[in-house]
Amino acid sequence: MDKITPALYLLPVTLGDTSWEKVLPAYNKDIIAGIRHFIVEDIRSARRFLKKIDPETSIDALTFYPLNKHTSPDAISGYLKPLEKGEPMGVISEAGCPAVADPGADVVAMAQRKGLKVVPLIGPSSIILSVMGSGFNGQSFAFNGYLPIEPAERIKKLKQLEQRAYTEHQTQLFIETPYRNHKLLEDILQHCRPQTRLCIAANITCEDELIRTRSVKEWKSKTPDLTKVPCIFLLYHP
Repeated sequence: MDKITPALYLLPVTLGDTSWEKVLPAYNKDIIAGIRHFIVEDIRSARRFLKKIDPETSIDALTFYPLNKHTSPDAISGYLKPLEKGEPMGVISEAGCPAVADPGADVVAMAQRKGLKVVPLIGPSSIILSVMGSGFNGQSFAFNGYLPIEPAERIKKLKQLEQRAYTEHQTQLFIETPYRNHKLLEDILQHCRPQTRLCIAANITCEDELIRTRSVKEWKSKTPDLTKVPCIFLLYHP
């Protein structure tokens, strides 16, 4: 393809094993083909993603720069040297859109400070897709990330988020490590009000996708198996 404009391209990744053609524009493939330097959350998953996009890709011809919560600002600044010299670069998260609830935000912030061009590409965001499918308020919502691990603190936070849903009419989103999904769900069903609406959005865009909204009281009669399943929980009260 023709040489692409030098920029920091934010490259969304599939959320699961679904084929990339179902969730990513062909344009993304064209952009990726023109990039040789990638800043990535996980090198192995990034390699797999690039091979999925184009099996003919020569992985050994690419350069990968690891980015996680331990990467120093000085290292991040150094990663951007190819872009400063006029070479396009890509940012790849483990899943979904980079820089949203993701360490990719740090490299984007550095690029902005340096006055470098940043180009976010279209792709699946579990946050946006879960709000779309929940039936909850899409004009005011908050993603709260992970709740506290300590039980008393987690319950306290849950009640705070539930109260915000009532008083501010704001949809509250949060996640948990997949192996702790059931414990979080138990806490929601035990400590939230029966009439509070809970949407569980799991395996979004995959074949076994589940996006279902019920009251807390209704969920108590039948809970889904969320073992090791990536999912988002949403609370709301209309």
